[in-house]
Formats: sequence, C-alpha cells, structure tokens
Amino acid sequence: MKLCRFVPVKESGVAPRLGLLRDLTLQVLPGGSDGLAGLLAEADPVGALAGLGWDRAAESFPLAEARLLAPLDRQEVWAAGVTYERSKRARMEESGFSASAYDRVYEADRPELFFKALPGKVSGPGEPVGVRTDSRWTVPEPELALVISARGKVVGVTIGNDMSARDIEGENLLYLPQAKIYRHSCALGPWIVLGCAEAEVRSWEIALSIRRRGAEVYAGSTGLSRIRRGFDELAGFLCRSQELPHGAVLLTGTGIVPPDEFSLEAGDEVVIRVSGIGELGNPVVRV
Repeated sequence: MKLCRFVPVKESGVAPRLGLLRDLTLQVLPGGSDGLAGLLAEADPVGALAGLGWDRAAESFPLAEARLLAPLDRQEVWAAGVTYERSKRARMEESGFSASAYDRVYEADRPELFFKALPGKVSGPGEPVGVRTDSRWTVPEPELALVISARGKVVGVTIGNDMSARDIEGENLLYLPQAKIYRHSCALGPWIVLGCAEAEVRSWEIALSIRRRGAEVYAGSTGLSRIRRGFDELAGFLCRSQELPHGAVLLTGTGIVPPDEFSLEAGDEVVIRVSGIGELGNPVVRV
C-alpha cells in the first residue's frame, strides 16, 4: 500500500488530505484532522488501513491532479549516521582529528542518532532543499526513511534527503546540529510504502542524480542491503527513554557520497530514486 498526503491542485485553501494510491488514483481516507498521526497511534496501522479496503464510492482524485506533500504531519524526523561503510570512510576523511569517533560508532552497539527536523520544516516533492550561505561544501544524502508508529514499530518506508554541510560538520563534531538542521535541510516523499518486510526492502536499490543547467553532474547508487544495522534495532534505540505519541520518521544513513570536490549550487536539481518506492525530486536554493 502507498499512503500519501496531498492537496488537490484545482482546489485552493483546503486542508491536506490523506490518501491511498492505486493505479494512479488517490482515494481519500477518512479520519479528518487526525491524519497520519491518528493512523500511527493505532495498535496496527497497516492492518487498520487494510481493513478499509478500496472503496470505489469514496472521494478520489487522479494523481496528476494532486500536489503531493511531505508524508508526515506531526511526526518528528530523526536520523541515524555512519550506517554504511562508505559513509564511515567519508566522515573520517572530512573530520581530521575527530575521525576516530566515526570509526568507533560504526562498530559500537549504540548507533549514532540525531534530531533532524520538525514536521513544518520538511520539504515535500518539488519543494526546495537548501544550501547554507555559510557553507562551501554541501551535499545531499539520499536515504531510506523508516516510518515508526507511536508504539515504536516500523510500519512503512519512504525516501529521505538529509542535506549536510560537510565542511561545517568536518570542522568540529560539536557543529553537527548546524551542519544538519537549518531551513530546507530535509525532504521526504513522495509517499509511504506500508507493510513491507525488511528483507524485501533490503533487496531494493537507492540512486542519486544531480542535474545542473540541464546536464547530469553526479550520479551514484548502492543497495539498501548495505545498511549495517537492522531496522527494528534503529527504531528501538530511537524509542528508548522518550515518547513519540504521533510516531516518527527515522532516516537510516547514506551510502552514496559525492566526491570531495563536489558541492551543490543553487539551481541544481536533486533526484533520489528507490526501486521499491519511487522518486523524490527537489530544486536547490541558497538559505
């Protein structure tokens, strides 16, 4: 099942709606203002949606007549770092004297987890992602994102872009929040794929393409099988000693790292594809 948040393009001033995507048609789901948060508070969100079935009499819209939004409403966004071998090497190379911290956390029992964004600061499909004006070296980080219920269970996946100012993070590990958390530093979408087993998701590939003035200037891909930590393991650590009453979204780290001489520029377009999900595209702006 694919779950979307959207607004109809032909209607102005309407509240976002939650819908199921099937055969390029969006069926509007009941639930009113509870939205995704209400669904993630269910004991079994996937079962609750499956029980609704596909109602031909329900309000629906062609996908082409809907503007997709980031697939979250009241969920915090968190991120895991150094979950791929390639990412560990890149972080160590950029960080000088603090490189050993990345080496140790890659092998440690406890993963690196950090806060990424409040829901109102997350971009959806087609909305901008940002390069800080005080950064000389910023890259996208294409990532699988886990959608976690209020009970701490992984119930779905989507595509995430964890924008990162690598020069700021590399200067000092204590600058990580400034490198990771700023205006337009996170994008999610285009929808949530619900109910997939981890083994299936790990068979998928994630790919990144960056275009500049119409030409592709970087492309890379990797398999999601290369994520070192288990999905339930990451969700379990996130949910320790805290409450997530509306659920959460957890980015799982990147295994695609552009070369050191590459940095995003305003006007670039970042496109991330996951074979079992779809495509998330965002233009780049200076912020």
